[in-house]
Amino acid sequence: MSNVSLVGDSGFGGLAAAIECHRQGHDVEIYEAFPELKVLGDIISFGPNAGRIFYRWSKGEIAKKLRDLSIDLREYGFNIHKYDTGEIVINQKTPPYPDEEANYNGHRGELHQVIFDYARNECGIPIHLNNRIEQYFEDENGAGIVLANGEKVSGDIVVAADGVRSKARQIVLGYEDKPKSSGYAVWRTWFPNKDMLADPETAHFCNNGDTFNGWIGPDMHFLFSTIKNGSDCCWVLTHPDTHDIDESWSFPGKLSEVKEAVKDWDPMVTRIIEKTPEKDLVDWKLVYRDPLPTWVSPKARILLLGDSAHPFLPTSAQGATQALEDGVTIAVCLKRAGKEHIADAVKTHEKIRYERVKAVQKTGESTRDMWHKADWDKVKENPDLVKFPREDWIFKHDAERHAETVFDDVRREVTAGKGVKEENGALAQKVEPPAPEITAAA
Repeated sequence: MSNVSLVGDSGFGGLAAAIECHRQGHDVEIYEAFPELKVLGDIISFGPNAGRIFYRWSKGEIAKKLRDLSIDLREYGFNIHKYDTGEIVINQKTPPYPDEEANYNGHRGELHQVIFDYARNECGIPIHLNNRIEQYFEDENGAGIVLANGEKVSGDIVVAADGVRSKARQIVLGYEDKPKSSGYAVWRTWFPNKDMLADPETAHFCNNGDTFNGWIGPDMHFLFSTIKNGSDCCWVLTHPDTHDIDESWSFPGKLSEVKEAVKDWDPMVTRIIEKTPEKDLVDWKLVYRDPLPTWVSPKARILLLGDSAHPFLPTSAQGATQALEDGVTIAVCLKRAGKEHIADAVKTHEKIRYERVKAVQKTGESTRDMWHKADWDKVKENPDLVKFPREDWIFKHDAERHAETVFDDVRREVTAGKGVKEENGALAQKVEPPAPEITAAA
């Protein structure tokens, strides 16, 4: 089997790719720049298409651990409010997902800790912390990285799950690809319920188990959850952004700016915001990238995965899940192609994944625009117009089964020289409809 170096990020995408490659019999190592794991962040979402992946790890035990840390909305559902009056336009019920394909919404750091510990302690995957990547290299027989201390590490393939600031992107594309501002940022936070409980107007959010409420309005939306039976609170407010993207990816949030932005909204929104410790507030920039022409390096020994290949808007609620699907797919492709055909495996992976990822990315924009540009007269007649989309072609996808099913056909296309073309001097993916499973619901 292949010797795979997962580098640059022990985030969800990198860990999932390492775990899946380990499951398929490959030798895997992870190189991570951070010196230690820190339980940081706020809420993150994984759809049922991720739930299938988690459930296969340790015979359902990892899924159970993640479930215990995640929000339970089977009773409460999702209340969608009109931004100014605060009226509940619709209560969107949570589908009864079975355990083997559940969805998960929880604290990013806590869920990450579970997966990190599984990869390192149960799978025995070496995770080298405090190892910053300075350079990538490849030839026809393999690829590798150069660490900050000058050490070189080589393998049959390097999977670069190193995020939106990926250094590997330059060797893949042949030029520096700078991110652009999406025109939006999110104020985001996670805090204990103490002050919420002290206010009779907000205490009900914490006294009734887990809750999820969203206020949608012109060019902004505010999503608020209580979790762990109401003990923790978190919210995100997507808002227009004008900061220079070269300055920073995030800024300390200012409650005064948040309250000014929602001054004409339902007073309950301000009431919730006022309970937030300012030290826990972050203003996080939402970056945008045009779809990359390829995720594969010239010699097909370096592969971009997750955010390094395809950053998502939060309104898709699929960014982390699609990174997991990436990890599953490359692991299957490497197994099926064999050690002597790494380049075939990498190109086949890209061909299997590219159009699906591109289509799922679009849902982030369409959901944002659906909320931000809502026609309230039409919504009054049909509240379903603002329901959060739960698309079967996204949620019912089984990445492992799909990769196993289509591998041979897709590989034949790739090895026959199909699926890619020269366009404006760059390698571009041939645009084709998604696989039949996806096309049927598109």
